[in-house]
Amino acid sequence: MSSAFGTARRAFASPARHPRTAVVLGRLLALGFLVCMLTGLYSHFIQDPLPGMVFPTRPAWLYRVSQGVHVAVGTALIPVLLAKLWTVQPLLFQWPPVRTLRGLLERGSIALLVAASLVELAIGLANTFQWYPWPFRFRETHFALAWTIIGALAVHIGVKLPVIVRWWRRRGSVDAEGRLLPVGPGEGELSRPERTRARGLTGALQRRIDAAPQPPEVLSRRTLLVATGAAAAAVTATTVGQSLPPLAPLNAFAPRALRYGPQGLPVNRTAAEAGVVRLARDAGWTLTVAGPDRFAAFPLDALRALPQTEVELPIACVEGWSTNARWKGVRVRDLMAVVGAEGREVVVRSFAKGAYSTTLLPPEFALDPLTLVALELNGEALHVDHGAPARLIAPARPGVLQTKWLRALEAR
Repeated sequence: MSSAFGTARRAFASPARHPRTAVVLGRLLALGFLVCMLTGLYSHFIQDPLPGMVFPTRPAWLYRVSQGVHVAVGTALIPVLLAKLWTVQPLLFQWPPVRTLRGLLERGSIALLVAASLVELAIGLANTFQWYPWPFRFRETHFALAWTIIGALAVHIGVKLPVIVRWWRRRGSVDAEGRLLPVGPGEGELSRPERTRARGLTGALQRRIDAAPQPPEVLSRRTLLVATGAAAAAVTATTVGQSLPPLAPLNAFAPRALRYGPQGLPVNRTAAEAGVVRLARDAGWTLTVAGPDRFAAFPLDALRALPQTEVELPIACVEGWSTNARWKGVRVRDLMAVVGAEGREVVVRSFAKGAYSTTLLPPEFALDPLTLVALELNGEALHVDHGAPARLIAPARPGVLQTKWLRALEAR
């Protein structure tokens, strides 16, 4: 068994499969996962805040940038993760698989980290296309896997810290078994006997290499890193155009284009899909506004007769796409002031059914002068797919909380 595993390790040996390469790719992965974790926490808690949490309403594009970075970095991590797994592939053929308690901890953390990372990136990518071929809820699973990855990554870094420190900046070669031969710049960190032995091993290895048939091409560490960087840059450039206007012409693989949809905006859920077409076109529609002691009802004509405010705000969705638009309507704080509830948290209700048919508008957003019950989009009456007869629009909020097809605002 040991001989068979040794043969497999030799078959997989390559100058690119090197601890230095693994460390370089590993620190890129760690940085990328950290960025995704921070931006993901922001997106999660703005949708499900803990008691006492307050979120900024400025800059108005804050959520657009945060979620755009989250999706772009997560997508770019896919080729980096695959390259990292290829680099450490020979370690799968170590025999025996576990020799010490530390080795067991290392193997366990790696198995958990790899499995969680692959699933996390795969379902995250599927979510950008709104494709859910699984029975579990995406957001809760994505959130739980993020904590799993961070925990497993912390354990893995702790176990591998001596190797990481040793090869953070150093270079070296590998022998026929795929083991490391530390030579060249950085070898001064070794003791004199170690350097002498390393040079002797390297010389012997070189003679063996010279005498053996050589493959036509050998993948070097630099080639692997450049190819990985190019792949990450390519997938980013061809998808980030859904939220970054200058790169929109390169938006070949992202699920949303900036000008896709009625009135120049993408649509995640149409009125037909929500089953609200008849209600949205009902001439008797009214928006009810309730305070602690007062109540008011506003037909569409009454809303249009109130002072109107026009703002330019982005619509930014959790799937990563976003674009700016001009919105016109009545300030939420003015409507709440009519019922004596200015400055309170507002329950926003839609006549559509679903997970986000009711959302909460915290006081900092309800008071913001940019937060509107929007009646127009880009100079036209709202299209039914964009929430007609009225929808919510607020700065620095995810699209799922910009409730469409409004029926009520209630002070909490």
